[in-house]
Order: sequence, then structure tokens, then C-alpha cells
Amino acid sequence: MSPSTPPALAEAPVLAHVVRGGFVESAHRASVAVTRPDGTVHEAWGDPLDPILPRSSNKPLQAVGMLRAGLRLPAPHLALACASHSGEPFHLEGVRAILAGVGLTEADLRNTPDLPYDPAERDAWVAAGRGPVSIAQNCSGKHAAMLATCRVNGWDLTGYLDPAHPLQRAIDVAVEDLAGEPVAATVVDGCGAPVMAISLAGLARAFGRLAIAEAGTPERAVRDAVRAHPELLGGSRRDVTALIRGTDGVIAKDGAESVYAVGLPDGRGVAVKVADGGPRARAVVLAAVLRRLGIESAAYDVLQYSPVLGHGVPVGSVVAVGIEDGSDLTRRNAHGDGPPALRV
Repeated sequence: MSPSTPPALAEAPVLAHVVRGGFVESAHRASVAVTRPDGTVHEAWGDPLDPILPRSSNKPLQAVGMLRAGLRLPAPHLALACASHSGEPFHLEGVRAILAGVGLTEADLRNTPDLPYDPAERDAWVAAGRGPVSIAQNCSGKHAAMLATCRVNGWDLTGYLDPAHPLQRAIDVAVEDLAGEPVAATVVDGCGAPVMAISLAGLARAFGRLAIAEAGTPERAVRDAVRAHPELLGGSRRDVTALIRGTDGVIAKDGAESVYAVGLPDGRGVAVKVADGGPRARAVVLAAVLRRLGIESAAYDVLQYSPVLGHGVPVGSVVAVGIEDGSDLTRRNAHGDGPPALRV
């Protein structure tokens, strides 16, 4: 028997339209959670308490777990530990530097070999006659940091992807602590590392906590590294990089299967999951939520740029619906007590 569709997907309202020449051609369903600085749910579209897989949006939380386990990295390398990088030369140089700092090389990486994420870098890579390798894969910074954490603690280097490995147990504890809830499931991510399922509310809560973390804590170190080096977190042409650069005080991380998480400078958190997993509506929905929350950003033009082409030219776009006016809005408190209530 196949698993049933979880509420975060099955109950997700339509939050984006694909409009071609004024005609709504397709629709995307999404769930969103907005948490207050105290971690309780302020607003939600869809079910904010149902577990989802944050995929790479978990990386800053995983990095906190590594720092708590004794890892020490300079800020640029810590940003790479949180990254789904584009595979640009400065990304690969940074990954090699993390490994070299603990006497390792890219041969020690166990993440899935791949081509660079950025299309221009990928084309150049292939034109140079290169094939998939682990260091080019977008998670190689996280894996280099995982190996460095193992080296610092004297843990086994070859089995670091096993969920029972001390590294992964330490990361699991950190994810649960930051999310304020138990991990609902642990499965294998695209890169081969474990990925922990938490709710959208838990993901938003964790990012809100990162955004206002106290100086001297691992959480603050991650926050400061991402803020200082957003090009290492993403890449020269990535919307997550533009969002962090263009928005005062935010920390953000995109994830595969259309996940986005943001921590705001006042401690509020936002988490988005587009039900079909396609990427084209993710940033558009997030931008509409941030506008609703009164966030000023120079990145909105980038986040909202999702044109629909006809004969090679824009004839429409992906647009958010039902967010800025509060349509399809439900609310639940952080513990899920009681039925959805009207927004107040």
C-alpha cells in the first residue's frame, strides 16, 4: 500500500497561478507557516503542523549541530557548510580549503557526484570535458564540514552518512532543539546524507531563532556567516543570495522540492512548501508572504521574476494569489490545540 498524501500537501490551498496572456493556465498549491518570535504560529496557509522534508533548508540547522559538536570554521567556510552552492570556482576552492584544514581531500567526500548547479558553470564544466564529481555537487560544503567535524572528534570518516553515526546523532539533537519538536522521520537526502522531517512551523521557528541568536552562540555564528557571505550560501545568480543581500537582517535557505525558509530580524520565521515540488512558484509565494508581513526588500524583483514565455518572449508570469489579501488563511497555535481560527 502506498503512503497517503500528507495534510501539508493534500490540504494546501492554491497560492500561485501560472498566467499566460491573461489566462490562468496552471495553479500551484502551497503550505506556509509564519511564527512569532516566541515560536508560536501567527499565520498559516494549509497545515503548518504536518511534517515535511525541508531538504537543504535544514543545512543551517545541521551546521549548528556541527558547531555544537566542536567544529570551528572561519565565516566564509561556515557559510559553505550551510550552502547548496552553485559550483562556481570560489565555491570549490572553499570546499577544498575546509578539507585541507583537517588533512583531507575531495577524495574523502561521500556525497553524490554531480555537475555544478549553476547552468553557466555546468555548461563550462561539460565543455571542458569534465564529468560528475562529488566536489561539484551543491552539497559538498556541508559534506566537507561533516568530515571536518568527524576529524575534530576522532569519529569514523567513512561511515559519516549513517544516521546512527555520532555526527548524525548530534545533528539530529540540534534540529529537534531549534525546531522545538521531535524529528518525525529521517530519510536519505539527494546527496546521501540523512535529512530530518519537521513541520513547517518547526522550520520557521528554527529560522526565527537563528535570526535573533545571542552573540557567542553557534546559532549566532551561523547567522553571521550567512549574512556576511550570501554568495557562498547560494551563488552569483541565485535568488537566495539576492534575498539576503537585499533584506536587512534576514537569514534564509532554499531547499529542493520547493522549500524556502526565512528568519526575520525581529525573530519571526517563515517556511514555504509548494506541494508539487516544482521550483517556479517557490520564490513568488515567499515574496508575497514577506510583503504581507511588511518586510522591505530590494530583492523582490528577483524573487518575483518568473516569466511565462511564448515564442521566446514573456507573455505572462507566475503570480501569487490569496496571500496579501489573506484569502484561504487559517491559524493554529504552535501546539495545534483546537481548530483553525480566524486571523486576529
